[in-house]
Amino acid sequence: MAITAAMVKELRDKTGAGMMDCKKALGECGGDTDKAVAWLREKGLAKAQKKAGRATSEGYVGSYIHSNGKLGVMVEIKCETDFVAKSDKFQAFAKDVAMQIAAMSPVCVSPDELPQDMLEKEKEIYRNQAIEEGKPEHIADKIVEGRVKKYYKEVCLLEQPFVKDDKLSIQDLLNELVAVLGENIQIGRFARVAVGEDAQS
Repeated sequence: MAITAAMVKELRDKTGAGMMDCKKALGECGGDTDKAVAWLREKGLAKAQKKAGRATSEGYVGSYIHSNGKLGVMVEIKCETDFVAKSDKFQAFAKDVAMQIAAMSPVCVSPDELPQDMLEKEKEIYRNQAIEEGKPEHIADKIVEGRVKKYYKEVCLLEQPFVKDDKLSIQDLLNELVAVLGENIQIGRFARVAVGEDAQS
């Protein structure tokens, strides 16, 4: 199938990937845009893993204040160079992440940052629920595993579905940004403050 400039432009508009990458993705996927998006996402993940060890000493603090002035978020997004930190795409990502934190109130950035006692408490609740439902021990363990994954999607920022597009997780968005900007990018600290609530960070 011939890959037209219009097809390449459509894919580029959807993903933000480079022209040559879009052309290659469409070629690999027989002109199927949806498959090409998935192909680029996988490549983004591969690129993100390659760059993961590189130092991130630059960055930008994204912020979000809710319209009623009673909820605010600040989040540190780290990258390798000042050039990337100043780019529109990078700063738009930081704002999106701040809005995500405001809306979804995560406890931590990734599952490995989740306090162990909090996780153990959840596991115990899930196991007790499964036993009360009459499930045998080995099935109960599988149920606990499944519910823990679901719990991660509620409390870990990177695992959460993106509020603007729930087909993507924040990790997917991050991988796409790494693929487009070509640097190691990480979400650092965040603080969510709501009037009348304890501060979260």
